[in-house]
Amino acid sequence: MPLDIERLRRETAGCGEFIHFDNAGAALMPDGVYQTIVDHLSRERAVGGYRAAEEADADLRRVYASTARLLGCDPDEIAVVENATRAWDMAFYAIPLSEGDRIVTSRAEYCSNYIAMTQVCERTGASIEVIPDDEAGQVSIEALERALDERVKLIALTHVPMTGGLVNPAAAVGSVARAAGVPFLLDACQSVGQLPVDVRVIGCDLLTATSRKYLRGPRGVGFLYARRGLAERLEPPFLDVHAVDWEHWTPPGPYTVRTDARRFENWEANYAGKLGMGTAIEYALALGIDQTYAVVQALAADLRARLAEIPSVRVHDRGVERCGIVSFTVADRDPHDIAQALAAKKANVSSSRAFGTPLDLPARGLTDGIVRASIHYYNTADEVERFCSALTSVHSP
Repeated sequence: MPLDIERLRRETAGCGEFIHFDNAGAALMPDGVYQTIVDHLSRERAVGGYRAAEEADADLRRVYASTARLLGCDPDEIAVVENATRAWDMAFYAIPLSEGDRIVTSRAEYCSNYIAMTQVCERTGASIEVIPDDEAGQVSIEALERALDERVKLIALTHVPMTGGLVNPAAAVGSVARAAGVPFLLDACQSVGQLPVDVRVIGCDLLTATSRKYLRGPRGVGFLYARRGLAERLEPPFLDVHAVDWEHWTPPGPYTVRTDARRFENWEANYAGKLGMGTAIEYALALGIDQTYAVVQALAADLRARLAEIPSVRVHDRGVERCGIVSFTVADRDPHDIAQALAAKKANVSSSRAFGTPLDLPARGLTDGIVRASIHYYNTADEVERFCSALTSVHSP
């Protein structure tokens, strides 16, 4: 069945105020997600956080089942944490590395991930090898295959980089990783909720994502997928009582870390946010990710074509498969200034500075960064047209 865009927009309060093309930053929540959060906070206000969490226990457990259905895995392979960066760090810092070991990554790796890699390499004597792009601008599978040897202990890849429409060939990377027996960590912040992501098909061992972007959930919550068989061999960088089998621990005797992915969680959590993310995931699943992604791709292609017709505007998207993120610059204008000018016209976009992908944008000559417009399925062709009109009116110095 085709999407009922009018209904979806009625269920999204922010659609009436702005042209919201900042979904790769933070998408607009559906009413049901908002109501889930408010209802739980109201209950916390009435009976306290502990009692409210006890009452919501079944719903909280369903969040793991919903997330598992979204990713094609089992609920015990999911950990829900504060945000995607914390999820990525919990996975990455658990990988044992020593002098001479190598981390393989791509040129479009996100800055926070690259900072963490650099810190660990400085501590351990391991090194980072950046795989070049192929002619389409995505990570080169041939170069990746040539780079792998017994010293490579991790392949880290950003599925959809923050600075363009590129979708990296994650399943091809997963195939190479499985053949080489190397753990594969996938940053799926911009892809989960936007396009189909099945961890079994991709072949990643670890995956991290956030609630606030294409899933349309609240801020301050994210999740980690950790493949059974690997998760129990990774000791998290820090532990608390939630992460260990405390029921069978008698201090000061030895403790045992729990065997499922929740070893990467800690005891305190944002329960309202967690429930809100669960509602957002169920909303996405009910619509169908394949169906919504087709709408996203069509709208983004329309936007790219229209932007290409505007004088002084240059689109910078690359890749064989392109998604809902559209990156562009305006000649002789700072991307941040363009974003601010569009905001004054009630059009939300982001500007991404070069430090966001420090190995990518500078190498492409985009040292001032780019403007990033990111489409979702509740956007419309009329909004694309009005956005381009707004840009035309502000793009001249």
